[in-house]
Amino acid sequence: MATKAVVKRQKSEPAKVDPRDEPSAEWGWHGGFPKASRIAGWLTVVVLLLMINNNHENNTENVWLVGTAVGIAIALLVDIKKRRTAWRR
Repeated sequence: MATKAVVKRQKSEPAKVDPRDEPSAEWGWHGGFPKASRIAGWLTVVVLLLMINNNHENNTENVWLVGTAVGIAIALLVDIKKRRTAWRR
């Protein structure tokens, strides 16, 4: 049996975008590329980690490469967590 929240979501229609707030809605598609963005994020993490095998004078570059890759990976993992629990709101 469906809960009240599920029934309410099924009955409601998608929100319309006001062209005065976002002018691009008048002339075309208005949205993002969530799947492509996630793929590009993970590819960026891999490329940053592959860049460690280069001719570095010291390890300062490696610290920045690993730190940036870890930061991007954490942001992607938080995004995965948000997508899994988004339906609960």
